[in-house]
Amino acid sequence: MIEVYIGLGSNLENPAEKIQQARLFIAEHANMSELKFSSLYSSPPMGPKDQPDYVNAVMSIQTALSAIDLLRVLQGIENDFGRDRDVIRWGARTLDLDILLYGDQQIDLPELKVPHIGLAERAFVLYPLQEIANESLFVPGKGSINDLVVQCPLDGLEKLS
Repeated sequence: MIEVYIGLGSNLENPAEKIQQARLFIAEHANMSELKFSSLYSSPPMGPKDQPDYVNAVMSIQTALSAIDLLRVLQGIENDFGRDRDVIRWGARTLDLDILLYGDQQIDLPELKVPHIGLAERAFVLYPLQEIANESLFVPGKGSINDLVVQCPLDGLEKLS
Protein backbone atom coordinates (compact mmCIF):
# COMPACT_ATOMS: atom_id res chain seq x y z
CA MET A 1 0.00 0.00 0.00
CA ILE A 2 1.19 3.49 -0.81
CA GLU A 3 0.06 6.85 0.55
CA VAL A 4 -1.17 9.22 -2.13
CA TYR A 5 -2.32 12.84 -1.95
CA ILE A 6 -5.08 13.89 -4.34
CA GLY A 7 -6.14 17.45 -5.12
CA LEU A 8 -9.86 18.02 -5.69
CA GLY A 9 -11.28 21.10 -7.37
CA SER A 10 -14.56 22.30 -8.85
CA ASN A 11 -16.17 25.60 -9.80
CA LEU A 12 -19.41 24.54 -11.50
CA GLU A 13 -22.76 23.17 -10.37
CA ASN A 14 -22.45 23.48 -6.57
CA PRO A 15 -18.70 22.88 -6.28
CA ALA A 16 -18.58 22.20 -2.52
CA GLU A 17 -21.13 19.43 -2.96
CA LYS A 18 -19.22 18.04 -5.96
CA ILE A 19 -16.03 17.87 -3.89
CA GLN A 20 -17.80 15.98 -1.10
CA GLN A 21 -19.42 13.58 -3.58
CA ALA A 22 -16.07 12.93 -5.28
CA ARG A 23 -14.55 12.28 -1.85
CA LEU A 24 -17.11 9.53 -1.29
CA PHE A 25 -16.52 8.02 -4.74
CA ILE A 26 -12.79 7.84 -4.03
CA ALA A 27 -13.13 6.56 -0.45
CA GLU A 28 -15.64 3.88 -1.45
CA HIS A 29 -13.53 2.51 -4.31
CA ALA A 30 -12.47 -1.09 -3.65
CA ASN A 31 -8.75 -0.32 -4.06
CA MET A 32 -8.58 2.92 -2.07
CA SER A 33 -9.14 3.96 1.51
CA GLU A 34 -9.28 7.51 2.83
CA LEU A 35 -6.73 8.54 5.42
CA LYS A 36 -7.39 12.29 5.80
CA PHE A 37 -9.41 15.05 4.17
CA SER A 38 -8.66 18.78 4.38
CA SER A 39 -11.02 21.66 4.90
CA LEU A 40 -12.62 23.15 1.83
CA TYR A 41 -10.97 26.28 0.44
CA SER A 42 -12.18 28.93 -1.99
CA SER A 43 -9.73 30.33 -4.53
CA PRO A 44 -9.89 32.62 -7.54
CA PRO A 45 -9.50 30.85 -10.90
CA MET A 46 -5.98 30.43 -12.30
CA GLY A 47 -7.09 30.84 -15.89
CA PRO A 48 -9.73 33.07 -17.43
CA LYS A 49 -11.19 35.42 -14.81
CA ASP A 50 -14.73 35.26 -16.23
CA GLN A 51 -15.52 32.08 -14.32
CA PRO A 52 -16.61 31.34 -10.75
CA ASP A 53 -14.15 30.86 -7.92
CA TYR A 54 -13.00 27.31 -7.25
CA VAL A 55 -13.58 25.14 -4.24
CA ASN A 56 -10.52 23.02 -3.48
CA ALA A 57 -9.47 20.34 -1.00
CA VAL A 58 -6.80 17.69 -0.61
CA MET A 59 -7.27 14.13 0.55
CA SER A 60 -4.81 11.42 1.40
CA ILE A 61 -5.55 7.81 0.60
CA GLN A 62 -3.88 4.44 0.74
CA THR A 63 -3.95 2.35 -2.40
CA ALA A 64 -2.36 -0.67 -3.99
CA LEU A 65 -3.08 0.75 -7.46
CA SER A 66 -0.18 1.77 -9.65
CA ALA A 67 0.03 5.49 -10.36
CA ILE A 68 -1.28 4.99 -13.92
CA ASP A 69 -4.16 2.80 -12.77
CA LEU A 70 -5.04 5.38 -10.12
CA LEU A 71 -4.95 8.11 -12.76
CA ARG A 72 -7.40 6.10 -14.88
CA VAL A 73 -9.76 5.61 -11.93
CA LEU A 74 -9.68 9.33 -11.09
CA GLN A 75 -10.29 10.30 -14.72
CA GLY A 76 -13.25 7.91 -14.77
CA ILE A 77 -14.68 9.68 -11.71
CA GLU A 78 -14.15 13.06 -13.39
CA ASN A 79 -16.00 11.75 -16.44
CA ASP A 80 -18.86 10.50 -14.23
CA PHE A 81 -19.15 14.06 -12.93
CA GLY A 82 -19.42 15.49 -16.46
CA ARG A 83 -15.83 16.63 -16.91
CA ASP A 84 -15.33 18.07 -20.40
CA ARG A 85 -11.68 17.77 -21.45
CA ASP A 86 -12.19 19.87 -24.57
CA VAL A 87 -12.58 23.16 -22.71
CA ILE A 88 -10.07 25.97 -22.39
CA ARG A 89 -6.95 25.21 -20.36
CA TRP A 90 -7.63 26.25 -16.76
CA GLY A 91 -11.25 26.85 -17.67
CA ALA A 92 -14.32 26.13 -15.57
CA ARG A 93 -14.93 22.48 -14.70
CA THR A 94 -17.33 20.30 -12.80
CA LEU A 95 -14.52 18.28 -11.21
CA ASP A 96 -10.74 18.15 -11.34
CA LEU A 97 -8.85 15.34 -9.57
CA ASP A 98 -5.06 15.47 -9.56
CA ILE A 99 -2.48 13.08 -8.16
CA LEU A 100 -0.30 15.48 -6.20
CA LEU A 101 2.06 12.98 -4.56
CA TYR A 102 2.41 9.24 -5.01
CA GLY A 103 4.45 8.16 -2.02
CA ASP A 104 7.91 9.65 -2.42
CA GLN A 105 8.07 8.78 -6.10
CA GLN A 106 8.90 11.11 -8.96
CA ILE A 107 7.01 10.13 -12.10
CA ASP A 108 7.63 11.67 -15.51
CA LEU A 109 5.33 10.15 -18.10
CA PRO A 110 3.54 11.91 -20.95
CA GLU A 111 0.18 11.48 -19.20
CA LEU A 112 1.32 11.85 -15.57
CA LYS A 113 3.82 14.05 -13.75
CA VAL A 114 4.32 13.52 -10.02
CA PRO A 115 4.79 15.59 -7.95
CA HIS A 116 2.07 17.47 -9.78
CA ILE A 117 3.38 20.31 -11.93
CA GLY A 118 2.85 23.63 -10.20
CA LEU A 119 2.23 22.05 -6.78
CA ALA A 120 4.96 24.18 -5.18
CA GLU A 121 3.46 27.47 -6.42
CA ARG A 122 -0.26 26.89 -5.89
CA ALA A 123 -1.76 28.08 -2.61
CA PHE A 124 -4.97 26.13 -3.28
CA VAL A 125 -2.88 22.94 -3.19
CA LEU A 126 -0.18 23.73 -0.63
CA TYR A 127 -2.33 25.03 2.22
CA PRO A 128 -4.84 22.16 2.28
CA LEU A 129 -1.96 19.71 1.76
CA GLN A 130 -0.10 21.14 4.74
CA GLU A 131 -3.30 20.95 6.81
CA ILE A 132 -3.48 17.15 6.51
CA ALA A 133 0.15 16.17 5.95
CA ASN A 134 2.72 15.16 8.49
CA GLU A 135 4.82 18.25 9.17
CA SER A 136 7.87 16.34 7.95
CA LEU A 137 6.31 15.76 4.52
CA PHE A 138 8.91 16.26 1.81
CA VAL A 139 7.82 16.98 -1.76
CA PRO A 140 10.34 15.17 -3.98
CA GLY A 141 12.47 17.62 -5.92
CA LYS A 142 10.79 20.63 -4.24
CA GLY A 143 11.39 20.63 -0.47
CA SER A 144 9.48 20.37 2.78
CA ILE A 145 5.80 21.23 2.85
CA ASN A 146 6.41 23.83 5.55
CA ASP A 147 9.12 25.61 3.55
CA LEU A 148 6.95 25.58 0.42
CA VAL A 149 3.98 27.11 2.25
CA VAL A 150 6.14 29.89 3.72
CA GLN A 151 7.22 30.84 0.19
CA CYS A 152 3.68 30.77 -1.28
CA PRO A 153 1.36 33.77 -0.88
CA LEU A 154 -2.32 33.06 -0.25
CA ASP A 155 -3.36 34.69 -3.56
CA GLY A 156 -6.97 35.07 -2.43
CA LEU A 157 -7.24 31.59 -0.89
CA GLU A 158 -9.84 31.40 1.91
CA LYS A 159 -10.74 28.49 4.16
CA LEU A 160 -14.48 27.84 4.04
CA SER A 161 -16.37 27.19 7.27
